[in-house]
Amino acid sequence: MSFPDNPSLHVPVEQAVPRTKAFDSTFAFLSEGYPFIQRRCAELDTDVFATRLMGRRVICVSGPEAARMFWQPGRFTRRGAIPPTTLMLLQDFGSGETLEGEDHRHRKAMMMSLQTAADRARMVAIAAEEWRAHFAHWPARQRVSLFDEAETVLCAAACRWAGIPAQYIDRARLTREFSAMIDGAGTVFRRTVQGLLLRSRTERWAKGLIEAVRAGQATPPPDSPLAVIARHRDRDERPLPADIAANELINVLRPVVAVARFIVFGAQAMHEFPEWRARLASGDDAALTSFAQEVRRFYPFFPAVGGRVLHPFGWRGLQFDEGCWVLFDMYGTNHDARLWPEPQHFRPERFSGWQSDGFDLVAQGAGDYLTGHRCPGEAMTVDLVKSALQLLASEVVYAVPRQDLSIDLARMPALPASRFQIEVAAPVR
Repeated sequence: MSFPDNPSLHVPVEQAVPRTKAFDSTFAFLSEGYPFIQRRCAELDTDVFATRLMGRRVICVSGPEAARMFWQPGRFTRRGAIPPTTLMLLQDFGSGETLEGEDHRHRKAMMMSLQTAADRARMVAIAAEEWRAHFAHWPARQRVSLFDEAETVLCAAACRWAGIPAQYIDRARLTREFSAMIDGAGTVFRRTVQGLLLRSRTERWAKGLIEAVRAGQATPPPDSPLAVIARHRDRDERPLPADIAANELINVLRPVVAVARFIVFGAQAMHEFPEWRARLASGDDAALTSFAQEVRRFYPFFPAVGGRVLHPFGWRGLQFDEGCWVLFDMYGTNHDARLWPEPQHFRPERFSGWQSDGFDLVAQGAGDYLTGHRCPGEAMTVDLVKSALQLLASEVVYAVPRQDLSIDLARMPALPASRFQIEVAAPVR
């Protein structure tokens, strides 16, 4: 039976959809990780079900229709939908992603202005310089942790790209801090505490940097992210408070460091499917794009994203009331056979000639970049992954020694167990 899209005629979602057998699924979610929602959907033969997490009622949704429902502008708020520790590590209060309506659009437009094609090309060029500088030191070290190197490279590149003066950059310290924020966001244990402690230090650094720019003590290029954020005014024409501007600067830098996970997953895929290496090394842009997109689809990044209903709405005969907590399954949607034939197989060719509708590949969100909560740095992520994989394929001679390359899907965010070790067998080409 179907109903018109009038909430008053719909069945309340919590009464109409299947429920998990367990009263509370917190332990199951933490112990299973990424596949949790998809497994329950399969068990209950649905893509919408109800359960409890941390004692609170939640509606879990998965698949392409759910993506279109979830990423409708103005339908959900992130406030109260994400564990406070995760919010503090990845966005923090007052950031653009915590705003709604015109305030969100105004702040998002500023963030999107930093993601033009020219900005992305400049970032890729800076990152390539950093990669080559690291390559030069690899032969003397012989064994290298690619994940650790990738985070260091991307942190340095992000700071340079953002216009941060060299005297304000402590590469090793900042890399540790950004890495801890990302690593602690998917858990509620020791990694979270460490991430929060280190983030407080990063916030002090970023706030001091914003204040130095406003006082004329630091002079970044006028079109650099640091300068743009420092002088940005919200809709009331007031400058952002220094602590909020500091958070937005962190929110520009930290996601670049997070791209290290995709790069390492890409290197692992290149190792497991060596027939692709020559194509990637050649610089074939179509092959690089297909490979990078399949890396983003296939490998685990973040498992799900939450939202709370702002205004009642109807969908598929179900009524979603104000305040209803909804959890959208990002990992399961990227492994949904309705979208991706044989989703458990790594097949870059599936992206040959691919035309996205904006709601299919949801590794970093879905929908419209300007009006919704989709990650503004998605295009830059793809560019950075493509560039790094081409450089690794074409400019470094290395071997992959025996190691534990398993990926524990219960660990959020996930990584190869060994962090992908390589042995550099010859000087850089």
